[in-house]
Amino acid sequence: MAVLVALGAFLMTLAGGWTAQRVTDRRHLVLGLAGGLMLGVVGLDLLPEALKTAGTEVFGVPAALLLFVAGFLLAHLAERLLAELPRDPHSARTEEDQAAAHGGAAPDGRVPEVGLTAAAAMVGHSAMDGVAIGAALQVGGGMGASVALAVVAHDFADGFNTYTITSLYGNARRRAVAMLFADAAAPVLGAASTLFFVLPEPLLGGYLGLFGGVLLYLAAAEILPEAHHEHPARSTLLCTVAGAAFIWLVVGLAG
Repeated sequence: MAVLVALGAFLMTLAGGWTAQRVTDRRHLVLGLAGGLMLGVVGLDLLPEALKTAGTEVFGVPAALLLFVAGFLLAHLAERLLAELPRDPHSARTEEDQAAAHGGAAPDGRVPEVGLTAAAAMVGHSAMDGVAIGAALQVGGGMGASVALAVVAHDFADGFNTYTITSLYGNARRRAVAMLFADAAAPVLGAASTLFFVLPEPLLGGYLGLFGGVLLYLAAAEILPEAHHEHPARSTLLCTVAGAAFIWLVVGLAG
């Protein structure tokens, strides 16, 4: 049953990535929407769940919040370290040409590996989504249905964000598509894995807090500034608000 539900997440992830590809002529709107979706997922979905499941405190601060801050700092540190790595100018130029030819973003100093790392984190998160589906179905009752609804609905945002993040850092379209398919397959594999083990709730909560920090860094430091850099329009801001409101709607329906 868990695997069948995860197949719905697979299709929704691909739908989100397909949508991100089709609107390259309105890139600022895509980025604005992606930033809103990421903000909504962090503030309205990941953090509340992390605080609920990782209930322990360290020096008076919930462990989930400490890991949230750690995730933010780790993402910042990873970007700085990758940006300082020496690169071959010819290969960098090739990446720019490939990205531009396929409707992607020119790096403008961004390191493509950062985008791949961020997308890989999204894939890991999607795998944990599948684990969450399987674990909730093991508990039974209404929990399985609500978690499945939340995961399937917000995996549209995951697919949208995975393709957008990978492309934003100047990766060629084929890489973005490959990461999109990996992100789509991850929930199915995660759900299948719950047939063999049960994930402790505190561990799951800690992971959600850590990933939430990474996602917030990407939204606040990269996605939203890029969205408003060349097109500081009200429509971009409205897309950001709409993205966050959509996640609020999903969380409310799942609850």
